[in-house]
Amino acid sequence: MYGAERLPRISRCAKKHSMSIQLESSEAAILNRLIQPDSGDWPRAAAEAILGIGFNETDRDRMTTLLEKSKTGNLTNEESEALEHYRHIGKLLELMKSRARRSLQTSPS
Repeated sequence: MYGAERLPRISRCAKKHSMSIQLESSEAAILNRLIQPDSGDWPRAAAEAILGIGFNETDRDRMTTLLEKSKTGNLTNEESEALEHYRHIGKLLELMKSRARRSLQTSPS
């Protein structure tokens, strides 16, 4: 049986590299690389169309209900999953709209 002294130690550099890889593969990091929200090279019509995308009233009401239930800790597993889906789509939409706004700032009228 090996004692703790015989187990290999992970160096600080290796730990930092591991954390860096985890951060780079997070959903937010992947979406940022995919959407590139700071880039501003979409055609004006595409940017305007993207800025017109939004959740409908039914979805906004559902999100509000789920958020309220979440605050009280009364979400079912299905509701928790639904709330996560809304968060994921909201993040994607947020990044796309950021790039669309940037594109309108840099494109000629």
